[in-house]
Amino acid sequence: MSIRTFMCLRKYSSETKTSKFFTTPIYYVNANPHIGHLYSSIIADAAQRWQRLYQKGADVKFSTGTDEHGSKIQRAANKNDTSPLEYCNRISSQFQRLANEFDVDYTDFIRTTCNEHKKTVELFWKAIENRGHFYLSGYEGWYSVQDETFLSNSQLKQKQENDGTESYISAESGHPVEWTTEQNYMFKLSNFRNDLEYWINRNEKVIRPKKFQRILLDLLNQEDGLHDLSVSRPTSRVQWGIPVPGDPSQTVYVWLDALVNYLTVSGYGRDETTFQKYWPPEVHVIGKDILKFHGIYWPAFLMAANLEPPKSLFCHSHWTVDSEKMSKSKGNVVCPFERATTYTTDGLRYFLLREGVAHSDGNYSDTKILRILNSELADTLGNLLNRCCSPTLNPRQTFPAIESSAFDNVSSLEVTKKLIESVTQLPEICRIHYDDLNFYKVADAVMETLHAANLFFESLKPWVLAKSPETQKDLDVVLHVTLETLRATGILLQPLVPNISKNLLDKINVEEGRRYFTDLGSFSWTRNDFIGIPLREQRDVLFRRILLEDETKKAKKL
Repeated sequence: MSIRTFMCLRKYSSETKTSKFFTTPIYYVNANPHIGHLYSSIIADAAQRWQRLYQKGADVKFSTGTDEHGSKIQRAANKNDTSPLEYCNRISSQFQRLANEFDVDYTDFIRTTCNEHKKTVELFWKAIENRGHFYLSGYEGWYSVQDETFLSNSQLKQKQENDGTESYISAESGHPVEWTTEQNYMFKLSNFRNDLEYWINRNEKVIRPKKFQRILLDLLNQEDGLHDLSVSRPTSRVQWGIPVPGDPSQTVYVWLDALVNYLTVSGYGRDETTFQKYWPPEVHVIGKDILKFHGIYWPAFLMAANLEPPKSLFCHSHWTVDSEKMSKSKGNVVCPFERATTYTTDGLRYFLLREGVAHSDGNYSDTKILRILNSELADTLGNLLNRCCSPTLNPRQTFPAIESSAFDNVSSLEVTKKLIESVTQLPEICRIHYDDLNFYKVADAVMETLHAANLFFESLKPWVLAKSPETQKDLDVVLHVTLETLRATGILLQPLVPNISKNLLDKINVEEGRRYFTDLGSFSWTRNDFIGIPLREQRDVLFRRILLEDETKKAKKL
């Protein structure tokens, strides 16, 4: 069946669904979490938070979890002198901790070792099998044990060993390969080439950023063609996995098993109402190392089972550390839990989303994160709030009402006009960037507005206005306009830094039910009915400046 026909048959393919399903990849439990895992999670979290911010009362399902089968897990468990399940339990708990500590607000945490998932894999296998897309065959080819996949000749490159001999490695991962002969179940991937090409080209948002769309099209059009895919392994070689339904001598290929997690979460085969509600996923967030599995294998599996592919894949690049690739051997793997003790969880979230650009690798640097967090969160945002709430400038501790004549006077100044224009345009600018998942552009736009607010504040010199009763009304306007700017930026920053935003909005007493995108449809200086709002009493610093070790010692001496 052509996907063109297939898409028309799906009763919900042309509907605008009000329920949305967002996912992180599920993380392989052969090692503890690092900032690359956190980056994937917070991209997906910011995307689903934006959906709930933009559409008040939005019905969102958001899943994350762990991938726990395969020969690498067997080896890791043996190396740690424990059973595979005990090993999985320990590492999976670290990924759940990662989500919880960094406010990844998931609705579902899926583990591929749970019984519910095993049943879903069995159902999905049978759905594909019943449509004639599997066959049993002797298979031989180059196999990467570390990547747990067979590779075609075009996916290999030669490597010269120290003794002068030559071997083959994966061109993508660099892992060694070995020639393997075995009997496997094969999936007729080659039959889906045209359908995959149609899906990938369906619209510009199916594969984002565009460079990854080109990579997938190149894979489809490689010289030696799109090969059928081995989707099982002999149980004698891979015991730690889900048995093939009806054939316990074979284990389901770990990637087929893992990808089905999205179906498990959505209720496939168990709860048809829930499944129809949330399928297909709005966005799968993935790293570039798993693009082929999500952009070629996964949609082909779904088509073979007569299910609609995801609406969109958002693929991001990796993180280097001080311009070097992260690796255990170099000892430069960045642990998010350790860094959060210095930079806070919101601080680390902000840096990764602020500096990460999906189409190219980001560079993590402690020097850079310190500079950005101090400059933008502590000074530009936090200090502006502190000054508006200081007892010296705001002794009544209010978000003050303003008189129209005073506002007209202050708003006639060029610096005020620029700020008001910036604040007024900011919601729509951020909406466009959030819709494209360009979070760094959201941060840029918000900081540009906050810089305009700081310039406005400095130019109007409220500390001078506060000294005279005659200029109290002008002071009220300065405080009002600045606090309204902080309200707008606080609402818009919620997907990026949920805790900082909450503390800001709590401080200026914005009701929890008034923190949505729709609440930025108008601004307080345009309302005749606005009355003063008391500020809340908490005196916590919004984001405390991070001092270097020598600065901390100096501060203690003083």
